[in-house]
Amino acid sequence: MSPATQTIGGPFFEDLHAGLAADSAPALTLTEGVAAAHGAIVGGRMRLALDAELSRRVRGSAFAHPALVWDVANGQSTLFTQRVIANLFYRGFMFRRAPSIGDTLYTTTEVVGLRQNRPRPGRAASGLAALRIRTVDQKGRAVLDYWRCAMLPLRNPEGQTGHNDDLDTIGGELDARALHVPIEGWDLKAFRDGAPGPHFAGLAAGTIWEVAGGDVVSSAPELARLTLNIAMAHHDAASSAAGRLVYGGHTIGLAAAQATRALPNLVTIVAWHGCDHLAPVREGDTLRSTLELERAEPLPGGGGLVHLRSCVRADREGGPQEVLDWRFVGVMA
Repeated sequence: MSPATQTIGGPFFEDLHAGLAADSAPALTLTEGVAAAHGAIVGGRMRLALDAELSRRVRGSAFAHPALVWDVANGQSTLFTQRVIANLFYRGFMFRRAPSIGDTLYTTTEVVGLRQNRPRPGRAASGLAALRIRTVDQKGRAVLDYWRCAMLPLRNPEGQTGHNDDLDTIGGELDARALHVPIEGWDLKAFRDGAPGPHFAGLAAGTIWEVAGGDVVSSAPELARLTLNIAMAHHDAASSAAGRLVYGGHTIGLAAAQATRALPNLVTIVAWHGCDHLAPVREGDTLRSTLELERAEPLPGGGGLVHLRSCVRADREGGPQEVLDWRFVGVMA
């Protein structure tokens, strides 16, 4: 007698409960090859990620691009969200340290809140799962700690789970006192000396940059595979009536790349105030962004934090559509 067939596809909404945790995603070492493949897809001109010598002078080791790190953490967190319909928000996103090439990332994902959506005509039954993502390196040092919210389908369209958590209370504001922690010990003067062009002292709050050149979204499933993202929506067009969706981090990565065109001496990104996906992105869309400097905050040893807002629209058949509103904290020397 043959053993019973098992379907491998991840949990439905009613399979989840608060406190459920998963830590079995494969660890991933940030090699030069992984970094090169990632950069070929999302691009970016962040100097420390491109110039190993400058990185060693500034921080003592080869720098791993922050977008690579958050894409791996998100990918490792998809054990619970293989059936995801959409990702709604990220909260409290902060780097606890900045990894180097050669570091290995391990991620634990915990369900911290659940809310079943009200039924709507013509829409599949679904619920929202708030997840806490914690990523550490090979020495157990904290790298990332944040919350994200995923929409998942119900197995039983008529099912009632009773989940009605207030997800507005999940997560929280950034700890402003800890924003400088990932760059402690960095020599920002060495960055200023080694990078021509404007730095923190030349910036003014309220400045808006319209990035003229767009970026076509390509190699979407390749990015998902590279970063261990197993959400079916990013791989299998048959998994949803809407077809295959581009992973949200792909859009964020291209927005970060466009930000380095406006600010070529952006040292790194240390936190997100918030990130809202306003509409789905499709492969073949061309993304364009506007970047605003909302606030500039000097650091005691020189340089400073820049609080930025990136608004991204997709050019596509039928006309442009707003797809991303991303508010993040960068470092300038």
